[in-house]
Amino acid sequence: MALLWIFSTAFSLFYVVHRITQNQSAGVTFILLGFSEYPDLQVPLFLIFLTIYTVSVLGNLGMIAIIRLNPKLHTPMYFFLSHLSFVDFFYSSIITPKLLENLLVEDRRISFAGCITQFFFACICVVTETFMLAAMAYDRFVAVCNPLLYTVTMSQKLCHLLVAAPYSWALVCSFIFIYFLLTLYFCGTKVINNFVCEHSAIVAVSCSDPYSSQMIILVFATFNEISSLLIIFTSYVFIFVTVMRMPSPGGRYKAFSTCASHLTAITIFHGTILFLYCVPTTKSSWLMVKIASIFYTVVIPMLNPLIYSLRNKDVKETVRKLMNTHFTCRKSWF
Repeated sequence: MALLWIFSTAFSLFYVVHRITQNQSAGVTFILLGFSEYPDLQVPLFLIFLTIYTVSVLGNLGMIAIIRLNPKLHTPMYFFLSHLSFVDFFYSSIITPKLLENLLVEDRRISFAGCITQFFFACICVVTETFMLAAMAYDRFVAVCNPLLYTVTMSQKLCHLLVAAPYSWALVCSFIFIYFLLTLYFCGTKVINNFVCEHSAIVAVSCSDPYSSQMIILVFATFNEISSLLIIFTSYVFIFVTVMRMPSPGGRYKAFSTCASHLTAITIFHGTILFLYCVPTTKSSWLMVKIASIFYTVVIPMLNPLIYSLRNKDVKETVRKLMNTHFTCRKSWF
């Protein structure tokens, strides 16, 4: 019922915003500058990003398929991981195709509606991943600190709630951002100094004062970052204390190894986000902003399945079994 209310409210808000801004957006076009300042690098960059996107799609969809196919992986940890893989796949598919297109064509225009839509879905993915990583930290806390009660505590109902909450909150945040973004006035054709319709780049080309929109996204982004990091930090403090109290070195190693992949993903994701917070959006810093944006929109969705699969014995075992089955079937066919 709560999800139904959120979706119905969000749809109503979107309809109202659309009606209010329908006339304002007429004739507005954006040009995504991307990496057009480096014409000699267009083809090499295209090949690099195409390779990254291919690995990202295969890795994330493969991770989802492996988790579904292996009953041994039907646990809360892998339930959260499958949703993280879905978010990463969706995120890279929102951003990368347009990036690849703009590296090949000279016409880098994107409509006002297209730019706003890309920003909307990108917001959903970023906020969802932020709190999905926090939910996974709580799962690791229960697994390490209360292993005997893990199955009871991490019930199916709680797991679905911990997954539904990030999606729902991300939807609410995205509509609030869009609402205040659409209160700005945009005119004519404007050049966005980025490869993606990111908030700071959009408000930079606004023909009106963007203060309200900037403050809203700053408040919400700060709240999301601090609250999610607080959950993660608290969970891992308890995990560290519990692990250090374990008598056997083997037990400590096993406990730390189960958290290593998650800690790596957290460090990369939040490290990049915090770096972007610290970079001022001045003319001289836009290249740094683009590189950091590339990292968390294109590279991180590729890294997450690699991080979790390379360090995970169960996932590697499932892949080996699937490959052995495939080769056996091919031999019997021939």
